Amino acid sequence: MVDALEEKKAENIVLMDLHGVVSFTDYFIICSGTSDRMLDSLADVVQTTAKRDFKLSSKLEGRSSDGWLLVDFGDIIVHLFYPEQREYYQIEQLWNQSKVLLRVQ
Repeated sequence: MVDALEEKKAENIVLMDLHGVVSFTDYFIICSGTSDRMLDSLADVVQTTAKRDFKLSSKLEGRSSDGWLLVDFGDIIVHLFYPEQREYYQIEQLWNQSKVLLRVQ
């Protein structure tokens, strides 16, 4: 999924391991996009890739026009942000007890 996001030009991609930190998921993938269209495209590619490659179904939450989309696969949650929204909510700092497995600028 990270590779698919990177190919679609997602920015500042972070993969976080939340094992032992929270009980509702195992991983967060967090990235940024610069427009509604880009956030929608990132959501589409991550859903298509997960379904095709891993047989995972998902639930999409939020609207791109609000600057934050969440794609919930259960064990993996993908957060797609406008840079401004990402800075405001500071998800990485909120879950700073987790281990960062990958960071792609």
